[in-house]
Amino acid sequence: MRRAVEHRPRGRWPEQEAAGNVSLAFDDRHRRRLKLETVEGEALLLDLPEAVAMAEGDGLRCADGGWVKVTARPEPVLRIAAAAPELVARLAWHLGNRHTPADIRVNAILIRPDHVLAEMLRNLGGIVTEAVEPFQPEGGAYSGHAQDRSRWHEHP
Repeated sequence: MRRAVEHRPRGRWPEQEAAGNVSLAFDDRHRRRLKLETVEGEALLLDLPEAVAMAEGDGLRCADGGWVKVTARPEPVLRIAAAAPELVARLAWHLGNRHTPADIRVNAILIRPDHVLAEMLRNLGGIVTEAVEPFQPEGGAYSGHAQDRSRWHEHP
């Protein structure tokens, strides 16, 4: 079994050398040690010195020198949109006021499924739909990790 022993953020590893891909849901992307299986079916042991918050496009260097790419596995989310940017800002404020992990997109906010929040957002004028998409919430201003804003992109 291959061992992934080092994590590097997107853009800071030779992505063209990736010999595999591991697709992980959000909760599985913050780990130190975990037995995984690549998309290609290869067993992989994540064996890092400390827990790391991995994101879409990050790389894992294996003990044998090879690389494996991390991708964000699509998972159930609520997609929140609104008719006007001012309303999206208001909805984001209400989510932040409840310390809700949120993936801020150009044209939507994604949160984990929560029927209470969905009802609140609809009552405030939000358009809330169920979806299955990769989920990468903001790390927070006090997380100690620089946020890579280049991950912001439009989704249909």
